Amino acid sequence: MGKERLLDSDHSKDVFAYFGLAVYYSQALEQQLANLLMLMKLSQGNIPSEEDFEELYQSKLSSSLGQLVQEIQHYFPFSEEETIQLKKVWKQRNYIVHDYFKERIHETFSPAGRSRMIRELTNFKDQAQELEKKLQGYSRELYVKLGLEKDFTPKQKI
Repeated sequence: MGKERLLDSDHSKDVFAYFGLAVYYSQALEQQLANLLMLMKLSQGNIPSEEDFEELYQSKLSSSLGQLVQEIQHYFPFSEEETIQLKKVWKQRNYIVHDYFKERIHETFSPAGRSRMIRELTNFKDQAQELEKKLQGYSRELYVKLGLEKDFTPKQKI
């Protein structure tokens, strides 16, 4: 009986760990959207001074995922599929952060329910991570286009 409780306890911890990963990757996606927005503004010459750049960047970092998704569409030519994917992840993120456990708490009491939750959270994490990597690629392309790549290369250890 004690072993079953331990397994249930570990399984419950897994649900919270995957919830944490889902939130982490949605925040990583927010960061990449803010970075991409700033690079787009730089590429268009819309930032007149370093102080203005820093102020705008801090503003973007405090924007919600929804605000960033809405704004980036005005600056970056995402494909229709990418736009749909961004909006889907945005809505799923809001559900996970604001309502997930309120609506699914009963599922945490059974191994089958917890397993479903883990699969669902893993699926979301994978989608957010995939989008975040795609945005990293777009950012790298802009770094090169703007001639900033030399500023972002790791320093060699001597």
